[in-house]
Amino acid sequence: MAPITRKAFFPKVIIERDSDTEHSSSEEEEGPEALHEEEEEEEEDDVNVAGNGNAERLEVGLECKRKGKAPITISLKKVCKVCKKPGHEAGFKGATYIDCPMKPCFLCKMPGHTTLTCPHRVTTEYGVVPAPRKRTCKPLEYVFERQLKPSVPLIKPKYVIPDQVNCAVIRYHSRRVTCLEFHPTKNNILLSGDKKGQLGVWDFQKVHERMVYGNIHSCILNNMKFDPRNDCMIYSASSDGTISYSDVETGISSYPLNLNPDGWQGPNTWKMLYGMDINFEKGLVLAADSFGFLHMVDTRTNHKTSDAILIHKKGHKVVGLHCNPVQPDLLLSCGNDHFARIWDIRRIVPKSSIYELKHRGVVNSAYFSPVSGCKILTTSQDNRLRIWDSIFGNMDSPSREIVHSNDFNRYLTPFKAEWDPKDPSESLAVIGRYISENYNGSALHPIDFIDTSTGQLVAEVMDPNITTITPVNKLHPRDDILASGSSRSLFIWKPKETSEPVEEKDESKIVICGVAEKKRGKKKGDDSDESDDEAFLSKKKKSKSEKTNWKLTRCTKNKH
Repeated sequence: MAPITRKAFFPKVIIERDSDTEHSSSEEEEGPEALHEEEEEEEEDDVNVAGNGNAERLEVGLECKRKGKAPITISLKKVCKVCKKPGHEAGFKGATYIDCPMKPCFLCKMPGHTTLTCPHRVTTEYGVVPAPRKRTCKPLEYVFERQLKPSVPLIKPKYVIPDQVNCAVIRYHSRRVTCLEFHPTKNNILLSGDKKGQLGVWDFQKVHERMVYGNIHSCILNNMKFDPRNDCMIYSASSDGTISYSDVETGISSYPLNLNPDGWQGPNTWKMLYGMDINFEKGLVLAADSFGFLHMVDTRTNHKTSDAILIHKKGHKVVGLHCNPVQPDLLLSCGNDHFARIWDIRRIVPKSSIYELKHRGVVNSAYFSPVSGCKILTTSQDNRLRIWDSIFGNMDSPSREIVHSNDFNRYLTPFKAEWDPKDPSESLAVIGRYISENYNGSALHPIDFIDTSTGQLVAEVMDPNITTITPVNKLHPRDDILASGSSRSLFIWKPKETSEPVEEKDESKIVICGVAEKKRGKKKGDDSDESDDEAFLSKKKKSKSEKTNWKLTRCTKNKH
């Protein structure tokens, strides 16, 4: 006997959807014709499509045979991911990022327009007041202004901007690069630190000669400076709370300062070191921690000299320290309390700062100008570069504010604008860009050279093979060379006029290191350093058939 089944009755189901040509920002939708064809393939004969203006109704299911049964209505409308309102979309569309029109501009943080139409994105000098010209009545200075100064370039010519990748090491570090430093006497040696605390030493002239020391720090290496008395030794500050004094040739280290001698006792007591600089006149290593305190170490004895001094709001990180190159007693600090402060080391006590430079966001970096030490350049998380033309003038407000994209999300090293140490006019600065630009269908993040006296974009350097963000950049103190750290890789840029074509050389100039450590017990939400480099390598495979100046070789790197 055949089993008896109860006949099922389904209510009428109505799906509402928009009919305009835009796609939803939350999911990819199909057109009504495609849905209709799918329903026909499934042999559903009771499908009716009815249009009324901007919406169409797609009736699916069997007719309800019970009287008084209300139909079930499912509404599919375009909803923005950002503001959760219908009628528009936001996010990446190909290589272009579309802003939500209901939110302020991501670049300048002002309402009324989107990032695509922001005037600061078209011209970086928009709204910037240029530096005033000095007028003089002295005869000698008058002659200089009339006859000599016109022949002196106000800024480095464009042709000496390093705008071509000369050599690189791909996947050099096991985690993202956090800081770079050139050797003070050897022009071809570059030192780099990463998130894991490793210290890399690379001879970019010979390309293949490199070393990575993994036994110096246990977590993020935030800053490093060479010992002015011995160019083979380097001081480094880390988030493990230690300052190390390491030999770059052997990797042997000592620890003049350890803020966590008892180990991990919880996040409320764990101290991390961020900003660091060396006062060569007094023989002091200055380091600042994550609680707002300044620590001093005597370079002659490699021991702490005094108790910690509170220089920023208690409980806030001090992420940057810089001693004035002309007057080393002047110390510039910046931190997460939205302030940059100038101190006199000779009488530094809490709340004794000479000037307090207020910002509207976290201050990532603050530097004195490299030649005269009179100017100040700061980078803030509110997408602003601020310049003070003279520390002896009015310090209540900056001389200029330049809108620049450096407001980043998680898993990135903070962007820091740095002066060009070779520029006598003290006006050229370099910084990476966060917002991507569409270059021939590819989303690239260029490195910007900015004239801080006018706000003008002097040059933007990029390479179609580098699709990752480049937040760490360092200009060579003597040569026209730019070193950049993007994800786990290092790149050396040189001007096109002086860069020798790679195809004419026998040796390879681009080195791909072996795959780093496997992910073991990696938690959800950890950074995507590996995925960034895999995207870089996949980009190289796609463009393998095209002509390129890069030769690739695979080799393993030495670790100590």
